[in-house]
Amino acid sequence: MQYIMSFVWSFLLVSMLTYVVSSVLGAHYDFATGAIISLIFAVLVLIIAAVIPNGPSDTAEHH
Repeated sequence: MQYIMSFVWSFLLVSMLTYVVSSVLGAHYDFATGAIISLIFAVLVLIIAAVIPNGPSDTAEHH
């Protein structure tokens, strides 16, 4: 479910961002471009989430 919602939210947010940026620039809105960028963004977010450790470091020192 986490992966599905990551793809859904990335699709919604990146599509909205693509629409707004193309509107501001006066360019033609392309749905396929937004969909492709949203897939790339979702994969990058999931990779970053997998790389970041969950807990604190064992060697952490508090000063």
